[in-house]
Amino acid sequence: MTSRFTLIPLICAGLMATMPSQADDPAFDPVTMDLLSIDAEFPPAIHEITFVSQGSRLPSILMTANGAGPHPTVVLLHGYPGNEKNLDLGQSMRRAGFNVLFFHYRGAWGAEGNFAFTHLKEDVATALGFLRDKAETYRVDTDKLSLVGHSMGGFVALKGASQDPGVICTVGLAAANLGYLAEQMISDPDLRSGFTEGTRALYMLNGFDGEASVAEMIENRLEYDTSTFGPALAGKSVLLITGAGDTIVPPAVQAKNVEAFEKTAGLTLSHHLIPGDHSFSQSRIELQRLVVAWLIKECR
Repeated sequence: MTSRFTLIPLICAGLMATMPSQADDPAFDPVTMDLLSIDAEFPPAIHEITFVSQGSRLPSILMTANGAGPHPTVVLLHGYPGNEKNLDLGQSMRRAGFNVLFFHYRGAWGAEGNFAFTHLKEDVATALGFLRDKAETYRVDTDKLSLVGHSMGGFVALKGASQDPGVICTVGLAAANLGYLAEQMISDPDLRSGFTEGTRALYMLNGFDGEASVAEMIENRLEYDTSTFGPALAGKSVLLITGAGDTIVPPAVQAKNVEAFEKTAGLTLSHHLIPGDHSFSQSRIELQRLVVAWLIKECR
């Protein structure tokens, strides 16, 4: 079995071998290095944009890649409530030739409207629609759209990909299973009350009600069970990564998804267990190398 220490140079070698143009230079690593050359007419840029989901304006940034493109494009989805935004990963994906759209869901971090779990899939669908509508403006390859999400965002990435035939790849980083969480809350009143109490401190989530959100999860627990998404992900590539020390979304949650997805015909699955907590605090570089190498191989 390959250890994580020998795996990193192998990943880098594979990444270098598959990168186009300037990245063919074996000295280039998009995770740790700036670009070796810049297209003067189409340099990398950041665009502060707003799009509207169900009547609410959502603040967003779109990081466009170097070159004329069109570029494969990733929607980067934050978790609950969104303190960890994974923008270091976004920058690495952009250096690897991907456009990256990051936004806040309705009611989160100043976005208009109220935050609710039922709104998430609608907001992601709107984000994908925005990229398709503005493909020429932002040099988006609409045939190569991917969703990458962390924690609750991982749930959203898997759900969104299962509902959009045009999404070719999805990545779940410590992906939450809201259906499984709901089942736990039914059997563990202390967990339910702790979750409800904790929501009162989340001032960055407008209109979010703990009791209502728990009731929502319980009501939709079958639909929210990520281990059932496999058939709807057939024909797509899926990457799952979790931290061995994650106590918020433990490795057992990912293992349940892996077991189910491996039984799904036509679903191309990769999965990794790496050191670290829920935010991969001790393994950010390893995390980025795994994600970027996989995106280059599967999604462009």
